[in-house]
Amino acid sequence: MSVTLFKPVHRQRTPVARVAGVFLSLTLSACMVGPDYHKPDAPVPVAYKETKGWTVAQPQDASDRGPWWSIYHDPELDQLERQVETSNQTVKQFEAEYQNAVALVREARASLFPTATINPGVTRSSGSGGGGTGSIFGGSGGGRSGGAPVTQYSIEGTVDWSPDVWGKVRRQVESQVALAQVNAADLANAKLSAQMTLATDYFDLRAEDSLAELLRQTVAAFQRAYDIVNNQYRAGTSSSADAVTAQAQLEGARAELVGVGVQRAIFEHAIAVLTGHPPSDLTIPPALLTPDVPVLPPGLPSTLLERNPTIAAAERQMQEENALIGVQVAAFYPDISLSTLGGFAGNPLSQLFTTANSLWSLGASASETLFAGGARTAAVQAARAVYDQSVANYRQTVLTAFQQVEDEVASLRILEQQEQAETIAVASAQKAVNVLFNQYRSGTVAYTAVITEQEILLGDQQTALSVQQSRLVASVALVGALGGGWHTGDLPDKDKLQDWNPLLP
Repeated sequence: MSVTLFKPVHRQRTPVARVAGVFLSLTLSACMVGPDYHKPDAPVPVAYKETKGWTVAQPQDASDRGPWWSIYHDPELDQLERQVETSNQTVKQFEAEYQNAVALVREARASLFPTATINPGVTRSSGSGGGGTGSIFGGSGGGRSGGAPVTQYSIEGTVDWSPDVWGKVRRQVESQVALAQVNAADLANAKLSAQMTLATDYFDLRAEDSLAELLRQTVAAFQRAYDIVNNQYRAGTSSSADAVTAQAQLEGARAELVGVGVQRAIFEHAIAVLTGHPPSDLTIPPALLTPDVPVLPPGLPSTLLERNPTIAAAERQMQEENALIGVQVAAFYPDISLSTLGGFAGNPLSQLFTTANSLWSLGASASETLFAGGARTAAVQAARAVYDQSVANYRQTVLTAFQQVEDEVASLRILEQQEQAETIAVASAQKAVNVLFNQYRSGTVAYTAVITEQEILLGDQQTALSVQQSRLVASVALVGALGGGWHTGDLPDKDKLQDWNPLLP
């Protein structure tokens, strides 16, 4: 149904400027249908379960300032991490997605304003009836009338506006603003994820460097043992089996040392890609894995809701979907359109802009769908269902975030205890090797006893290194679960997202 509310006759002299008052009064008196957003509750524990009996490892870096990776005090890591934000291509994709969301906010907000157009024209026609007409920019008409051709000049401007009486456009803007904030949180999460992956790969690479150094020391120790056994064999004080066994043990350690280079190369290549470079452009000098594992305290669980960008994205998505309910509810109300036309038409051109040649019109219409077979009701129900889905997703995201924090706190606590036990095991195994080797040289034990204890020592040393590596990786994961220093205050402000010049085309 379409109803014409008001349409004056052309060429009246009532000022078109009165339309502005109508626009303003309609906008100020407009309402917004649909539910207003209220943040739903989420399951938040009073305290973390796994922090009981756990003390933050030294050094205590809770007071550190700057990027989160500065707690490791590694210049090489710092240099690599800074390249993620500027050169990582996945981060660039999320940046472009965020910029697209900002543009969509402005596009949606543009519907709140009238659309103005201007149409200048000129026609030339015969002076009496029966003749053809032709544009001055095209061919002439084909009439045979004896009248002189007439040139007609005109310039018209139109303003069309659909006032947002029921808040449909404003709900769309609200939804797009929330979506832009979702994308901003996703961008922060993408940066944090890439930085965490780089830090994990970096510590894995350093673990390979430390393993290579351990194996070099082991090869040197096995070489000394082989030299002693071989000399005794030549002197006739030991069997050839001892010499062959010692040599096999030595060559096995050398082969294991060579194999370390494969994993190291893979980690180095992965770091190059994370920093936005081809693998051939990055070479990381070898260095040992740091023995210090700094850990940030998790703080109160309630603060996690403001510090984790994944949680923030899920929360902003709820407002996005909530606003879309209002968009669908607004479909139950009539659409109102206002239009106005003003301009001048006449001849000659020099006298075009005179009161006598002015023309204008002002119109308003409304349309309402009387029957749609339940489509509008179904659309509202669907929007509410999508909102309920976003609420469940938000609560699940919160639970998962708490699980991640609990997991990493437990890992750090248990791995610290394991590291202490492995330190004792390594020292004991080293002492046993020394004792047994001296006994072998004195002829009181077989060389197989020495080899067995040497293998135990190497296994304990590798386990200790693996635990040290796991502690560092767990500390990175904990920092990531806690948001890496991010806060919801870093989200773009709603007003700034809508701050732009509506007079732009």
